[in-house]
This record gives sequence, structure tokens and C-alpha cells, in this order.
Amino acid sequence: MSDRVALVTGSTQGIGAAIARRLAKEGYRVALHGRRSASEMASLLTGLPGASYHAADLEQVESAGSLVRDVLAHHGRLDVLVNNAGAVARFPHADLKAATPAVWRRMMDVNLIAPWMLITEAETALRASARTGRPGCIVNIGTHAGVRPKGSSIPYAVSKAALHHTTRLLALTLGPDIRVNCVAPGLVDTAMSTGWEAAYELWNTKSPMRRPAKPDDIADLVAAFCRNDYVTGEILIADGGLNLT
Repeated sequence: MSDRVALVTGSTQGIGAAIARRLAKEGYRVALHGRRSASEMASLLTGLPGASYHAADLEQVESAGSLVRDVLAHHGRLDVLVNNAGAVARFPHADLKAATPAVWRRMMDVNLIAPWMLITEAETALRASARTGRPGCIVNIGTHAGVRPKGSSIPYAVSKAALHHTTRLLALTLGPDIRVNCVAPGLVDTAMSTGWEAAYELWNTKSPMRRPAKPDDIADLVAAFCRNDYVTGEILIADGGLNLT
């Protein structure tokens, strides 16, 4: 595994950082990604053998291709792409005027179009990975709100629902060389969720597991998708069973 490379977008903190650490333990050389400069993020590489850091602002969707090219220039190959980077807009679903065109564009750009651009740029390298004996692997990070009428806002939920359907369509299109799956978390206890008391109350009282997810819970599922060479086209809901209520 020491020669296999995984790019994890949005991996400076939270879910992405947990995924990067987990894949490093699995033996991958991890390419981390964030918006801040490499000099600011150098400490992220501590304890991650063979890891690298690459800066790109995925709100500028045209930069997605250069991110993949930078990773390939550094590592020479790409075997796994984890589309974790995303944006959230939080306001009541009933506040229709809050869902401005600018909000819609940002949600679609970051949560759908940027992953699409990364995948299209990575396709050739992932197909080359398949020729070494294992299929290339893409794991998208969606949300339970892409499956149920829930979520921090309607534009956010819709952008992730589109990512879910893209996952299925690409699994059909890119197989057998490349597998495409999606982990769809509910509330995860990260800095992004800070101050969302209503969501914490819901998960702590209504979900069968009586808590939100930890970043490592989601990282475990991503690693499982990377490890299994057969499963493709799946949307795995990880919300502590809240979807059952």
C-alpha cells in the first residue's frame, strides 16, 4: 500500500482530517488539501509518512483541475479521491428569500461542480490505477439531508442530493475501472456544527444512538469503501439511525 495515493479534499480539520489520518494508517500516501498556504499547514503532515499538502480554493471551480495536477506532479499517481470539501448555508427552510441566487450558486459550485471537476481531471489517473490490479476509488461525502427533506437549508440539501445522484450515475459510467460511492452523514461533531443547538438536541434525544457522529465514525466508513474492491454506486447513510424515526 505504501505506493498508493489518496487525495482528500477539505482535510485540514474535521471529517477530512480524520479521513486523511485513517487512510494514512491504512498505508496510503495522503495528499491533503485546504485553502491556506502550505507554510501555514506544514504541521498537518506530522505523523503522516509520504503525505503532501496542496492549497486550492474550490469555490473557484476552475482550480479543481490544477489541484489534481499538483497531486499527480508530486506523487506520480492517484488511486483514491475523497470529495470531502463542501460548503454549508444554514437558515430555515421556510425562509425562501434567504435562498438567493448567490447562495444557490455557491452551494452548487462547491458541493457539486467542484467534485465533478476533480473527478473529470482525476479519471485518467484512476483508470491507470486500475491497471495495477485494483479499481480506482472515488468516495463522495454527501449528507442524510440529500435523502430526506431535512438539512441546514434547502440549497445545501439539494446540492448534496445532486451529488448523491451523480455518484450513482458515475458508478455506472466509470465501472469496472473506477468505483464511486458516497457516505451521507447526519450531524457530525465538528467546528462546522458549533452553535447548532437544535440539531444537537435532536440527535441526543431522537436518534437511536443518542449522539451525533464523531469524525472518526465517518472516516471508518470511507476507509471501508476504499478497502472493498467490489461495492459501487452506494449511498451509505450514517446518521446514528435518525432516519428511522
